[in-house]
Amino acid sequence: MTGTALALALTLIGSLSPSSHPPPKAVQWGEDGRPFHFLFYTGKQSYYSLMHETYAKILNMERQQDRLRARGLISPDNKPLSLGTSRWVIKEELEEMLVETITDHDYKRLVQLMERLAALPQVAGGEEAWVQRFRRPLEVQARRQEVVALQTDAQGRAYSTAEGRRKTSSSCVILRDAGSGHVTVNGADLLSYFPVFQDRQQVMFPLQFAGVLGRMDLEAEVKGGGRSSQAGAIRLATARALLSFLSDREGENMRQAGLLTPDPRLRERDKPGQAGARKKYTWKKR
Repeated sequence: MTGTALALALTLIGSLSPSSHPPPKAVQWGEDGRPFHFLFYTGKQSYYSLMHETYAKILNMERQQDRLRARGLISPDNKPLSLGTSRWVIKEELEEMLVETITDHDYKRLVQLMERLAALPQVAGGEEAWVQRFRRPLEVQARRQEVVALQTDAQGRAYSTAEGRRKTSSSCVILRDAGSGHVTVNGADLLSYFPVFQDRQQVMFPLQFAGVLGRMDLEAEVKGGGRSSQAGAIRLATARALLSFLSDREGENMRQAGLLTPDPRLRERDKPGQAGARKKYTWKKR
């Protein structure tokens, strides 16, 4: 190595921050040179030790269940762990816990084993504390949708307006209460504008979900895109306009059903040398 290359290497090493260095690990062998752990020569003793210990807990819980079942003492209160508000540690977090590098396959095997343990009915205290060591709470995000205040027209009917987009289509919807269920799109009847049943179903689904079919009149103005994307834009605008007439609980049900979530998908561009975005030309030998 030349002097210039050596100086460059020393500069790069010195520029590394302390966090970029691997964490220190305790000595794994004694004065006689023999390793402390019987899994030392696997190269990943902490990982395989964790796998062994988790599997031993599974066998122990299954034996406890067999003994209780034989004596007729199985209670319906013994249910699997509820993990809906947390997630498994990611691969990088697990590597920090083990101070070892593992593969994606190793991580997948451990998660499968942990899920098997969590799925067992928890008897005699269970292993919730053990499982929770490898779970992290999910971050709670504010999902409250902005609600437009209701307005009143000249006839005293309450109405709400909202906008929606999908692909290149944009829509503006006026939803009026105390109506007869009449729906118009760009001044035309719904059946005339959307001859395809699936498109009409998309437009009417928010009203059906909220249970207000036949009660509200809908006026929609939409432009751009094709009929399918226009129906999606009207559906989103209708769902947003409906929030003004619904309670917070009903609005949350709509959000969980996906009615208030914009569709981020866009048309995929055509590729050179192909018939379309994915379609290929027919291959011919000659």
